[in-house]
Amino acid sequence: MAEGPQSGLARIKELSARGNLDGYRLLYAARADLQRRAGSLKEAAANYKRAIALTSNDGERRFLQRRIEEVTRGQG
Repeated sequence: MAEGPQSGLARIKELSARGNLDGYRLLYAARADLQRRAGSLKEAAANYKRAIALTSNDGERRFLQRRIEEVTRGQG
């Protein structure tokens, strides 16, 4: 956070390059949050949706769904 969302996104890209976190919902949730903060709303929505698909926790699903609604509000 101290270095901004782009720095965080670069770190997540490094971590995900190995492919061993492909099924880890928090990877997608973290990426989406940083994309949201960076203003990449379409990409954030896609990653929030991927995180939802990977979780079975209803509370997490509701939280992530609210985030999707936030980032897609006002978009065609």
